[in-house]
Amino acid sequence: MAVSKSDILKEISRSYPNLLKKDLLKFIDVFLDEIRTALKKGERVELRGWGVFFAKKQISRNSRNPKTGQIIFTPEKKSINYKMSKELFKKINEQN
Repeated sequence: MAVSKSDILKEISRSYPNLLKKDLLKFIDVFLDEIRTALKKGERVELRGWGVFFAKKQISRNSRNPKTGQIIFTPEKKSINYKMSKELFKKINEQN
């Protein structure tokens, strides 16, 4: 099951009922936009106790369409990678 932005908004508004949903939504949008901006600049985003997001550059290359066998040029692009913290890894994998 995936967690959507609206699910996060519901949980935060349940925890903080005195805050308006529109303010919480603005906070979530600003938070995600700052992460997006940092990754676009090539910076690392570290959330302590959670993990690190970083952009990794994939070099341009010639690839092949497996169905037709046609050679296609794939341009250079960035991909987002994530490495979870040891703390989160332990919490996820602890036995109940």
